[in-house]
Amino acid sequence: MTVDDLHIIHYYHPNCTPLQNIVRLPETEACSLAHQMAAKNLETTAFYRFTDFENYYPLRVRADQIMHQAFIALGGQPATEHPLFFVLQGSEYLKRWFDDGQAITLPLKTIPDQYISFTYGDSSAMLQRQGDIRLMNKDLLMSAIQDYNGKVDVFLKDITDQYHYIEVQVWHDAYCQPEQSLP
Repeated sequence: MTVDDLHIIHYYHPNCTPLQNIVRLPETEACSLAHQMAAKNLETTAFYRFTDFENYYPLRVRADQIMHQAFIALGGQPATEHPLFFVLQGSEYLKRWFDDGQAITLPLKTIPDQYISFTYGDSSAMLQRQGDIRLMNKDLLMSAIQDYNGKVDVFLKDITDQYHYIEVQVWHDAYCQPEQSLP
């Protein structure tokens, strides 16, 4: 596998609309929706964070703010304050998390560098555990892969063994559509 073969994948639960970020909604609307979704899906891991939405919402907003600022500092040009989330090369962990729901897959190479960033593992969890988020742009990710002599499979295995997945943040919605009509 080469870096040109890499894809980003957005998993979503069958009861959800894909390619959404709940913190783009006003807080009261987001809270209401989260409580409805949690109540309708009591046995679903994907909605567990919504049962404690009063704590999850400010954490997610803060994580997005930190990543937004860090992304700009790395030369990114976000078109939104709150990204849409994917994972690099998929994740069995997240596939199960979303009850083996549906997924949207896009080639990584179709996302311009100025609209995409990465974290090792979940950005909100990283903020909660470490108090900060280590964000990478595409150049830094490619450099990390080169540290593995370009062996993408070995790199991905090492990272996913430690962090479950590589989270991908896409900062321009137009590049997230399966059949993109690009700006």
